[in-house]
Amino acid sequence: MPWSNQNGGGGPWGGGGGNNQGPWGQGPNRPRGGGSGSGGPPDLEEIIRRGQDQLKNVVPGGFNGGIFVIAALLIGVFWLMNSIYTVQPDERGVELRFGKPKDEISMPGLHFHFWPFETVEIVTVTEQQQNIGRRGASVNAEDSGLMLSGDQNIVNVQFSVLYSITDPRAYLFNLENPSATLQQVAESAMREVVGRRPAQDIFRDNRQAIAEAVKATIQSTMDEYGSGIAINTVAIEDAAPPREVADAFDEVQRAEQDEDRFVEEANQYANQKLGLARGQAAQIREEAAAYKNRVVNEAEGEAQRFISIYDQYKLAPDVTRQRMFLETMEGVLKGSKTVVIDEKQGGQGVVPFLPLNELGRTTPAQQQGGTQ
Repeated sequence: MPWSNQNGGGGPWGGGGGNNQGPWGQGPNRPRGGGSGSGGPPDLEEIIRRGQDQLKNVVPGGFNGGIFVIAALLIGVFWLMNSIYTVQPDERGVELRFGKPKDEISMPGLHFHFWPFETVEIVTVTEQQQNIGRRGASVNAEDSGLMLSGDQNIVNVQFSVLYSITDPRAYLFNLENPSATLQQVAESAMREVVGRRPAQDIFRDNRQAIAEAVKATIQSTMDEYGSGIAINTVAIEDAAPPREVADAFDEVQRAEQDEDRFVEEANQYANQKLGLARGQAAQIREEAAAYKNRVVNEAEGEAQRFISIYDQYKLAPDVTRQRMFLETMEGVLKGSKTVVIDEKQGGQGVVPFLPLNELGRTTPAQQQGGTQ
């Protein structure tokens, strides 16, 4: 063209096209910050374009298709998180398919189910405690422990029920509220048992028997309901009269304790006296038995001696008769002061007027002289 060589090959307006300049004397428009030698900030459009190019290489369909893939991945992760569940060692799981429970029980460990068509209910099967009659256990906890005993006394009973779940499926679906049902059944059972007994049994005398009877009643009732609950222990923690009559009841208790103490002291005194009397009676019986044995032995000895004398008498009657006579007279005259003189001998060598009887006697003066 005729203006192609003007101004050194510039444009038709004389601006020259050399050095890559435009027809108005300016260079061609370059992307802002596009060159490596430019010091301006990076172009946002260029960054977006490059990102789209990289995403096309990675995800089929480009940027728009990648959004759907990411959304699908997030949905898949969310579904997987809801489909996998863990059952702890103290728990059991019951899976539901469209709201209907399965027959299988999920044991401790990691499990999978098709959520949202299947869901799972987790139940703690270890021993649990239900408190009754205690403040804070329920709305009317203070009044729930008030009961009427068999002797028309009002007692406030606080007790606890320890139970465990043996059938999670029955526990979840046979009763609407198993915990509330257990509390109502326990209160009813305790009222029934306490209502048949005097107040003294629940206060001190027979708590263990009452607890066992209440446990049996609760277990039988919960079995009839098909609750899947096993009652382990019923513990009576406290039994006291209502606060309004507590002082009067304490006075009655102290009077009963004094009565028991007096009765115990009387029993101890009676046992002491009875033991002493029994000891004396035993001593008398022993002495009587000893006397009996002595008398019997003496009689038997006398009989044996008589028999021996009789045997000797049969051998020599005259000699034995004479000896027996002499022994008898010796025994009779042993303490006598009478002097006997054989008249056949004529009293030879004996002075007739000698006071032989007085010689054997001792005068008081002689006694005093002898003592001096």
